[in-house]
Amino acid sequence: MDINDILTYLPHRYPFLLVDRVLSCEPGKRITALKNVSINEHFFVGHFPHFPVMPGVLIIEALAQAAAILSFKTMNTRPDDKSVYYFAGIDNARFKKPVSAGDQLILEVEILRTMKGIWKYGARAKVNDAVVSEAELLCTLRAI
Repeated sequence: MDINDILTYLPHRYPFLLVDRVLSCEPGKRITALKNVSINEHFFVGHFPHFPVMPGVLIIEALAQAAAILSFKTMNTRPDDKSVYYFAGIDNARFKKPVSAGDQLILEVEILRTMKGIWKYGARAKVNDAVVSEAELLCTLRAI
């Protein structure tokens, strides 16, 4: 999926859209997506200007956005203005290596289970095949 397709599956927009491309997607199973990390990112201005590092919470958010695309593709629907896809929990988050400007962040998310409207995912972010972050994510779609 290119950026135009992604924009139909995520309500996020600049500067908070953190998925640039979907490399593969198996609805009901897994997704692999890409975030190009550029020195032009707004967070680098204040997040260690002498050593620009992508904040860990934004890596987790990028993984959650990939998870949302996977969920909408699995449900064969798209987001609308009557609902929001929320975080319900983040478990076992680990940050193993810093992510810097120029890195390509590969986002790998798999559905572990769904129960009563709660989706649980196993999520990993990699740079050059090295895991930089991982977590279990819980998300839910709720009417507003």
